[in-house]
Amino acid sequence: MARVVLTLMCGLSFSGKSTVARELAGRLDAELISLDAINLERGLDGGQGIPVDEWAKTNRIAHGRATTLLRAGRHVVIDDTGSPRFIRDEWRAAASRAGTAFALVWVQIDPELQRERVRANRSDLSRHDVVDAVLAEHTAGFENPIDEDPIIIDARHTTSEQDLNDIVTKLRTKS
Repeated sequence: MARVVLTLMCGLSFSGKSTVARELAGRLDAELISLDAINLERGLDGGQGIPVDEWAKTNRIAHGRATTLLRAGRHVVIDDTGSPRFIRDEWRAAASRAGTAFALVWVQIDPELQRERVRANRSDLSRHDVVDAVLAEHTAGFENPIDEDPIIIDARHTTSEQDLNDIVTKLRTKS
């Protein structure tokens, strides 16, 4: 890669963002920053609903960690929903201030597949549950990044070698 890249994941809950984020971080030798992991460090469970001021604190922690890593020349993948536009714009600005490139990876999921994944998770609890009220609020407030030149991957293909390799190729050409 010519320049360091800050890659922000974007998408609804249960779309596979974390799966893609882990894969990209490994393939790019990038640092992975998960806002869910930061919330857990702080004793918070996002799936149960977190007050906005607590999300803001988590976001500040993530920005601090990312800035330190970017300035040290490390690629960074941010595992978050990237839901509202202003959050994505803040990450773009952070990349710009650090003198790095920015990329947005949007994992798109249709509502039926999301419901299937939620039901399956509630059966096996492979990850923390997200209660229906939080899912509904998140879905209602999600702002699609249609006009932001995202790199798009379908939720059904989050483990596809070809799709992941295509994303890595696109990230390596960011400048």
